[in-house]
Amino acid sequence: MQGSRATSTVVSAIQRRHRHQLHHIRKRSSAAAATTETITPEAEVTECAYAKPYSELPGPTPIPILGNTWRLLPVIGQYDISDLADVSHKLYRDYGKIVRLGGLVGRPDLLFVYDADEIEKVYRNEGATPFRPSMPCLVHYKSQIRKDFFGRLPGVVGVHGEPWREFRTKVQKPCLQIQTVKKYIEPIEDVTNYFLTRMIEMRDSKDELPADFDNEVHKWSLECIGRVALDARLGCLDPNLPADSEPQKIIDAAKYALRNVAILELKFPFWRYIPARISPLWNRYVGNMDYFIEICMKHINEAVDRLKTKSVVNENDLSLVERILASEPDPKTAYVLALDLILVGIDTISMAVCSMLYQLATRPEEQEKLYQEMVRILPNPDEKLTAAKLDQMHYLKAFIKEVLRVYSTVIGNGRTLQADTVICGYKIPKGVQLVFPTIVTGNMPDYVSQPDKFYPERWMKQLDGGQENYIHPFASLPYGHGPRMCLGRRFADHCSITFMIFLLRARKML
Repeated sequence: MQGSRATSTVVSAIQRRHRHQLHHIRKRSSAAAATTETITPEAEVTECAYAKPYSELPGPTPIPILGNTWRLLPVIGQYDISDLADVSHKLYRDYGKIVRLGGLVGRPDLLFVYDADEIEKVYRNEGATPFRPSMPCLVHYKSQIRKDFFGRLPGVVGVHGEPWREFRTKVQKPCLQIQTVKKYIEPIEDVTNYFLTRMIEMRDSKDELPADFDNEVHKWSLECIGRVALDARLGCLDPNLPADSEPQKIIDAAKYALRNVAILELKFPFWRYIPARISPLWNRYVGNMDYFIEICMKHINEAVDRLKTKSVVNENDLSLVERILASEPDPKTAYVLALDLILVGIDTISMAVCSMLYQLATRPEEQEKLYQEMVRILPNPDEKLTAAKLDQMHYLKAFIKEVLRVYSTVIGNGRTLQADTVICGYKIPKGVQLVFPTIVTGNMPDYVSQPDKFYPERWMKQLDGGQENYIHPFASLPYGHGPRMCLGRRFADHCSITFMIFLLRARKML
């Protein structure tokens, strides 16, 4: 485990965070943090009357023509946008709890908010169809380049307003039902069990895993997501998987698409104004997205054919894909959902598991607690996982939450304001894109007691919730909050929990 590239990436990230973090403590109680109420119109008018103007917000000063975009460019810039976690820490270090990054060519201002109380206020006062900061490149792809395919079914990623609500309504119930997740306990168990066997085989003479082990974790992640989103085993865990195989190409395309979004959107957005073939980065992005659609259509069409011959009519016996196909006459609903789940799921789940591996390998005391809980609940090594057994894994769930607090798999969440709003005493105009950097707020002493301490117990309900265990409920939200909370969070959690259980079972062999 310690030999993986993912581990070294995680170590570098934590070193950067600790170096940039401001250590100032403001005492607060959990009761006080829970008192935020929905703001009445009268109170909002009063608040606006005393708010400072938007122009007085702290942040980097833009220059003529280039604005602040030059700060994101190679060589001359001061921010490396390939490491947005580091950018988030620097902005907080230099400017405080609210930072305006304006003057970005081709896009609205970004407003970084590091105040958990203000984040809570925004979340609690949003409507039924919140606007997340859009991903312009994905929006452009769905609405312009492949409008012929998406039409009125653009999915949930990079989509807003009524089209988002309409699609989310179609897929939310089968995605979030506990019964649907339970159906995948055994299939994901089988995939994970096989992957643990592969891990043992991959060790070298020093009992270390290969330097590109993160790619192996991506294969496991894609195999799990493929089983859920496509009703198919993709064969990702084949030890002789060629570099040009379908699974590896899906992994490469997903990683490329997600890890280049910042470059496409924050540097000069040339792709908006020139043909795709002239911009290699944009051309490859479009090609990757087209490939995703091709793969999704192939596997969903096979699921349609299987469903036609299936005699079972009990909904509880249907998979996620089958439930959607049974209720929606247009299979395109399943195509688009699968596309979104694959696009955002592979990298997110993989990096979360890499972080969990690192914590498990470097924290023997916590590892022993996890092991003892697993032995107590699953004493028989051959015993199958069940939903009831998983529900009893309280320390394991707390451990995972603590990993996601310290090593958030997302830089942050956010919203695009649909009305003028007061935040941190400033009047913020409609259209500004808010960023809530959970990777920073989840490690701030203002909102987490002893944030430098890795302490899973802080998440466990049986504790008294006193100051020593305090964490602001809106400081660490890796899956977001409210109506736009991550649609695949139940599956992501289930994959992570299953992986950890099997890893603990196999720890003597590893």
